[in-house]
Amino acid sequence: MRQPMNLPVATRHVPLIATGLVLVVLFATASVLYDGFFSLRVVVNLLSDNAFLGITAVGMTFVILSGGIDLSVGAVVAFTSIFVAALVGSHQVHPVLAILLALCIGPAFGCAMGLVIHFYRLPPFLVTLAGMFLARGMGFVVNMESAGIQHPFYDRVLSFGIPVARGVPIPATALAYLLLFVAALILAHFTRFGRSIYAIGGNETSALLMGLPVGRTKILAYSFNGFCSTLAGVVATFYMGSGNPAMGFGLELDAIASVVIGGTLLTGGSGYVAGTLMGTLIFGTIQAALVFDGRLNSWWLRIAIGALLLAFILLQRFLSSRSTDRRTALAQRSRPT
Repeated sequence: MRQPMNLPVATRHVPLIATGLVLVVLFATASVLYDGFFSLRVVVNLLSDNAFLGITAVGMTFVILSGGIDLSVGAVVAFTSIFVAALVGSHQVHPVLAILLALCIGPAFGCAMGLVIHFYRLPPFLVTLAGMFLARGMGFVVNMESAGIQHPFYDRVLSFGIPVARGVPIPATALAYLLLFVAALILAHFTRFGRSIYAIGGNETSALLMGLPVGRTKILAYSFNGFCSTLAGVVATFYMGSGNPAMGFGLELDAIASVVIGGTLLTGGSGYVAGTLMGTLIFGTIQAALVFDGRLNSWWLRIAIGALLLAFILLQRFLSSRSTDRRTALAQRSRPT
C-alpha cells in the first residue's frame, strides 16, 4: 500500500506561500533589471503566451492530486491542434463544430485511460505513456505537416479582447485560461468531487473504507484532464494560427513542473489549483525575462526550472519528514507508561 504523504494543515500552506514568494521575487527582479518589464501589458502577455501550458497544467493538477500521472497531454494537445486545422482547412468544417468535436475526443480518451488504470490496476505511468504514443501517432495520421487555419471566425476571436487599460486588452486565449482556472478552483475546493480527489490522493485505502467512489473519481479526473488537454490544443490553434502534429514535445513535463512548483505533492493528496497558476506564471516570467535580456540562451529556462523543481521537491520532502517525526513523537507520548 502506498504510504500517504499529505501534509498536516499547519504546514500544508508552506509550499504555496513559497511559490508565491518565488513568483514575486522573480517578477520584481526582472522589473528592476529590464525597462518596461513592470507593466500591465507584460502581465497580460504572461497569461496569453502561457495559456495552453496553463490549461494543460490545471488538468494535470487533478490527476496528480489523485495520486496519478498523465504523460499523454502534450501529444493530445498536438493531435487536437492538427485535428481542428484539418477539419477547418481540408474538409471545410465550421470551426465551432470542429472545436466541439475535438472537445468530445479529449474526455473520451482520458476516460479510456482512467478505465484501464482502475479496472486493470495498471500503473498510470505506463498506461498514459501508451496513450502518448497513440495520440502522437494519430496526429501524424491526420496530417504529416503543420497546417494553417484561415477562417473569419478565427479572425473575430483573435480580434476580441476585454480592455483592462488603454491599449491593453485581455485576449480570448487568456480569457479561456482564466475561466477554466476559476472553474477548476471551484471544482477542486468546493465540490464533493474535489474533496474525493484529495482523499484518494492522501490514502486510497482509507478513501475506500470511508465509502468514497474511488474508481469513478479517478476516471473522472483523467476525463477532466483529457478535456483540459483538448481545450489547450484548441487555444494553441488560436495562438499559433495553425495546427501541428509535432508540437507539444515535452509539454507534459512542463505541466508537471508547473504543478510541482505550484506546491502540489507528486504523491497526491495535497496541493492547490492556485499554486499551479503561480507555477505557470513562474515559468512564463523566466521565459519573458530571457526575451527581454536577449543575451542568454533559451536553454537557461530549462536550467532555472530544473533548479526550482528540485528545490520544491526537497522542500516537500523536508515538510513531510517533519510531519512524520511529529506524529511519531505524539504517538510515543500518548502510549501508557
